[in-house]
Amino acid sequence: MGRSRSGSEREARADPGPFGETWVYESIVGAIPGVHLTDLQAITLQLVLFESGVLLLAWAYDLWTAVLPGTAAVAVAAVGSGVMRQFGRRTRRLDLPEPYRRLLFGSKIEVVLGILAFVGLVTHLFVFDPRYADTPLLTWLFGPEPPVPVVYLTLLILWDLCYRIGTSWWAAVVALWRSLRYTFDSETARRLRRLDALNVAFGLTQLAMVPFLLDRPVLLVAVGGHIVAVTVVSAGAIATLRVGDVSPAK
Repeated sequence: MGRSRSGSEREARADPGPFGETWVYESIVGAIPGVHLTDLQAITLQLVLFESGVLLLAWAYDLWTAVLPGTAAVAVAAVGSGVMRQFGRRTRRLDLPEPYRRLLFGSKIEVVLGILAFVGLVTHLFVFDPRYADTPLLTWLFGPEPPVPVVYLTLLILWDLCYRIGTSWWAAVVALWRSLRYTFDSETARRLRRLDALNVAFGLTQLAMVPFLLDRPVLLVAVGGHIVAVTVVSAGAIATLRVGDVSPAK
């Protein structure tokens, strides 16, 4: 079995910035010329832009029934942004095995998972739901002829949400692999457990979307299944995290 490279948390390796070991979202935020946003500023900007769009389009097209579910999706995505930034920064401050860091950040698998989730959701909304639901979800929200700007903003918000869900799932899977393979000193293990718990907390915030999916069994199972899966896998990562004497990882 491999072992962690250090007996304690170190700041020897500086945060690599927007183009180092980061998720795609972090790279995009960090690459905006002349803009250096704190976590609070980035989340606030995201909330203001998306929520303003939701309210403006609801007013323009008299679609107030879509405001509450739209706001829930915007809020969950914003929380996901904050979790990603905190999770990434705290992870990079730990002296962790290189293979774990490469899998978590360098593989970009979270983008693939986000794309798969988004394509599945779009297929459901535009193909499956219209065929089998008494009233398709988009029709219930936006009427029989949804305005083009409304659909555009909706898909943008849903992609934002799907990407963060994909990232959460990937972080949980890699965490379980990390725990099964490596041994850590007590302080590093404690901080890793906190990171895994942070990922579970984000998964639980997605319960905010459940009330709007109670009559949509496929979406309900998909969202509920994801929450349960992330919770179970992350709990497994926490439970199997081994503490002991460590030596440099190979």
